[in-house]
Amino acid sequence: MANLNRIKVVLVEKGKTGKWLAEQLGKSTCTVSKWCKNSVQPDLKTLNDIANLLKVDVKYLLNDTQI
Repeated sequence: MANLNRIKVVLVEKGKTGKWLAEQLGKSTCTVSKWCKNSVQPDLKTLNDIANLLKVDVKYLLNDTQI
């Protein structure tokens, strides 16, 4: 499966943890871990919430999938 999001990378860049993100969003750490591993993707509303929490444009959380 392709890496569709960069959540894990952006968390590291911002000095935040998956646990912090889970607490901010009211989600389980297991769910956030799955997003970071790209085994599951967050819905668009949640992706927007993540971008707002990390103070980045939502596009910055997505990998460019163009060939």
